[in-house]
Amino acid sequence: MVDATAPSENNALLRHAAATGNATTAVVLAASCDALSAYGKFTNIHAPAQSPEWIAAWIETSKPDAILGTLSANGRPVMSLALEVVREGPFRIARFLGGKHANGNFPAADRNWLAAASADDISVLVRAIGTARPDIDLVAFDRLFSDLDGLPNPLLRLPSAPSPNLALAVDLDGGFERVLTRTSGKKKRKRHRSQERKYEALGGARRTMATTTVEANAMLDAFFAMKEQRFGAMGITDVFAETNVRTFFRKLFVDALASEHPSFVLHGLEVGGKYRAVTGSSRAGNRLICEFGAISDDELAHASPGEYLFFDNISEACGQGFGVYDFSVGDEPYKRQWCDLEIQHADVLAPLTAKGRVYALGLRSLSRAKSVVKNNDRVWALIKRLRSGVRGKPAAAAPPEED
Repeated sequence: MVDATAPSENNALLRHAAATGNATTAVVLAASCDALSAYGKFTNIHAPAQSPEWIAAWIETSKPDAILGTLSANGRPVMSLALEVVREGPFRIARFLGGKHANGNFPAADRNWLAAASADDISVLVRAIGTARPDIDLVAFDRLFSDLDGLPNPLLRLPSAPSPNLALAVDLDGGFERVLTRTSGKKKRKRHRSQERKYEALGGARRTMATTTVEANAMLDAFFAMKEQRFGAMGITDVFAETNVRTFFRKLFVDALASEHPSFVLHGLEVGGKYRAVTGSSRAGNRLICEFGAISDDELAHASPGEYLFFDNISEACGQGFGVYDFSVGDEPYKRQWCDLEIQHADVLAPLTAKGRVYALGLRSLSRAKSVVKNNDRVWALIKRLRSGVRGKPAAAAPPEED
């Protein structure tokens, strides 16, 4: 249903769709206030990083060179797509807003159209991007879900290749007891009780979900500090370090508090008056997705607060009726303790210029090389040890259970 009070941009899209009849057409606009207000109005399914909330927060806090595309088919808008244009060396790339923070991507779309979507439809939108912005060399749709709630990802109508990083998830079918029977549940329960006793020596553990701005900011403060320490120990660039990224996540999670059923939620495990583990999650259909998590590297690290928090998070997700607990991108031992689903995301590279075709070839080669390395356990373990050694701290000294 179209909101009759929607802004002029919303109405303009409707008029355009009606005027083009059964043709498949696309409109690509700069991210103006009106265009942002219209974004996603005609859609009823999307992944978290293509939600109106994510798009608005990223544009407000990062001020990217953003464009919004709307695809219309059979006289009505059917898909919205938000991209940011960034420079990578001599190339200009259009990618999902948020860069590497945007995972498990699926555009905002009308679910009733998805089964009929074709490669020609998506190509119409890609060509419209090239016409509107001839300076763009390549459109990169990275880390795409193959489907969302069983509905096919329309962007995968274009040729694709597997992403180099797996995502892991837990099948919640049958509830938490069923999950435990599949994942050494007796051992997990025993360890959970043992951890609880250790926490009681410091006054007990308190798991909370942020419901106020103060709580959300306190959890994010703790999370950013944990990540800074952890990434430093591993010799990895801290992707949460930039001011605009931190401001974005603060806005995203704080603004979500205004909703009765927020799409983005924070959970924290507090022991002895200090957050020892924090997770940030999103809700997408039947999935609860752990977008990020961290633990504090302190005197309680040996008691695995992250493991304790995930136990309760997964239990709660079962109680809330979710079908999948998604750990998102990254293959780590602490995830393997729970997960029985491997999710292979896919990448679509659509060159718009000769330069873009050259760059796409390079990116595909790099992606294949990463896949080879990460699928070789010995080589990947060696690289992680060498990377940590650059910072002077052995990898084994860091807690293994946060992403």
